[in-house]
Amino acid sequence: MKKPLIIIGGPTACGKTAMSILLAKKIGGEIISADSMQVYRYMDIGTAKVTKEEADGVPHYLIDEFDPDEEYNVMIFQQKAKAYMEEIWAKGKIPIVVGGTGFYINALLYDNAFTETDGDDSFRQACYKQAETEGPEVLFQKLLEIDPEYAATTHANNVKRVTRALEYHHMTGQKFSDHNAEQKQKESPYAAAVIILTMERQKLYERIEQRVDLMMEAGLLDEVKGLLDKGYDGSLVSMQGLGYKEFLPYFAGEISLEDAVTELKTGTRRFAKRQLTWFRRQIDGLWIDLSLTDKETALADMVDYVKQCGISLPEESGEA
Repeated sequence: MKKPLIIIGGPTACGKTAMSILLAKKIGGEIISADSMQVYRYMDIGTAKVTKEEADGVPHYLIDEFDPDEEYNVMIFQQKAKAYMEEIWAKGKIPIVVGGTGFYINALLYDNAFTETDGDDSFRQACYKQAETEGPEVLFQKLLEIDPEYAATTHANNVKRVTRALEYHHMTGQKFSDHNAEQKQKESPYAAAVIILTMERQKLYERIEQRVDLMMEAGLLDEVKGLLDKGYDGSLVSMQGLGYKEFLPYFAGEISLEDAVTELKTGTRRFAKRQLTWFRRQIDGLWIDLSLTDKETALADMVDYVKQCGISLPEESGEA
């Protein structure tokens, strides 16, 4: 019998954190983060990391587990998430994977296989070096030429994802987007309920603007400065994440703080748009527009859908 797995995806700032915690409390679930940034320590405000108060007693995994200069990628996520899922099942609870990094979600849902060079990372290192010396845009342009479909799902500054796709093409002669499409045809090894939370675009953009303003009030600028003071260089993959890379030119004296904040808001809106595009193309499941319903109705719809997917729920732990 397939083991149960609930996945909650969607764009940044749409309300995934709050809804996932409500669902976890309702059905006795525990949450695994599928966010490529919240895994890093010291990066709390810019990643909109769940607080202890927000978690409300619900265990969260893959948050604050790596330093900003440590390696973290989809393969590491997949391995660690699967190990945590086993722990959660052993407790008689249901793992709920939550995040906006669709590539990570897909890799876990379909147990995708990834090809790495054993003992020969020369091509990868050459790409990293080129990105460092000439800028990440150079690599991204190469990806646009060989695999525009995959390029449309990632950001030019995500050097590791771009490099992974270039390396796969270098090794196999095939496009990474074709590889992902093949993997998607596989049947999930889990009894999975996939729920995508969304929101009317203008409402979502307003929430993004408000979130950035609140991040600034909460001390985001000091958080970025603290990371730089700790010696975490701006070229790190973690420091190229949204909420951090926008302030590097400010600290270098190249732009004003107002321009940095504007760039963060603009970049986050673009990111949310790309996330929605990715989920529409790649993931099948229940879509819930949170701008058209209240939390209680959305939660009831989520629970009903989980049951429809054949997942047996333990005794409900009470009203959320």
